[in-house]
Amino acid sequence: MSALKTLIKKFNGFIDINDLESAEKMLPEVYGAIDKCCTKGIIHKNNAANKKAALAKRLSDVKSGKVTIVIKKDAKTIAAEKAKAAKEKRELAREESMKLAAEKKEAMAKAKAEKAEAKLTPAEKAKKEKADAKEKVKKEKETAKAKK
Repeated sequence: MSALKTLIKKFNGFIDINDLESAEKMLPEVYGAIDKCCTKGIIHKNNAANKKAALAKRLSDVKSGKVTIVIKKDAKTIAAEKAKAAKEKRELAREESMKLAAEKKEAMAKAKAEKAEAKLTPAEKAKKEKADAKEKVKKEKETAKAKK
């Protein structure tokens, strides 16, 4: 009888979590256990028939849409979902702050480079512009080669 009750609870558990495929696969196993209990005289044949009919009806009703299953959540599951949502929110905030810090660092480096450039003498500026022009030509040649 204990094994029968366990199988029925498992079957109902699959229906409760809306796993109809597993419930369908388990139905013949449950029927066999009910029949076995009936033949051993543990339950009456009418009780066995009623149990089988009730299980089949429950599965049929859920499959046809007569009954909708509301997935039950306990306090532990709800708390875990809240914790996961909070963790994702913290990660997004962390990424955002890291992005802002990188932008700030880049802006400071750019400002420092501009300040250093402002201190250059006209001869140094010309020398730097010449080097930049050479580098630009070099990059253009590399891109031209890559296109071929």
